[in-house]
Amino acid sequence: MRFVLRHMHAWSKKSAPETGHLKHAPLRGDALGRYKIQIVGNSGTGKSTLGRWLAAELRVPFFALDEIHWRPGWQDTPMDEFRAKVAAVMDAHPEGWIIDGDYKRPMKDLVSGAATDIIWLDPPLVLYFPRLVLRTARRLFGRAPPCAAGCQEEWPECITRKGILWWALTNHAVVRTRYGARGFEHGGKLRRLGGWGGALDAWKREVRVLAASAR
Repeated sequence: MRFVLRHMHAWSKKSAPETGHLKHAPLRGDALGRYKIQIVGNSGTGKSTLGRWLAAELRVPFFALDEIHWRPGWQDTPMDEFRAKVAAVMDAHPEGWIIDGDYKRPMKDLVSGAATDIIWLDPPLVLYFPRLVLRTARRLFGRAPPCAAGCQEEWPECITRKGILWWALTNHAVVRTRYGARGFEHGGKLRRLGGWGGALDAWKREVRVLAASAR
């Protein structure tokens, strides 16, 4: 527990300042006004929650890569099949989509290359890790749905080095470094939303206005 608290405190101090005002439109979209949005970030940062909200606001479908990738019993879908399924999902919805997740190794630039916008959720670890602990506990007791059908959290594996909690702790800095270096790689379409929630709330207000004006 001391290890967890010490690292959460250290990593939270590294968070970039929260941005209170947006300098650009909240979403780029394409020339036809379509939005194809990938949401990335560490486990537990709120990707699925934001994805479902965006899908409702923009009236486009939402897909979680976890649900496509994992087979019952935590069995991996083979890489080629996984890529083919994701490609089929995107091809079936030319009007736009929201996709939660990265899976950089099998996906490469399949999703990021097709996306008009990439939203990187980067809150402090001390903010989202307690929420991840609560979500994991709810899944353990059947109070929240699993990340994919037939993939239940199990005790005590969820608190070992194979579990989601350890993954989130050890990948916080890794994810930050990875996406921090990709801001220009994707032609400026990567937007970071960090801080304690103010930047995300401001951005969502702008998105709501944008979505309403397009109806």
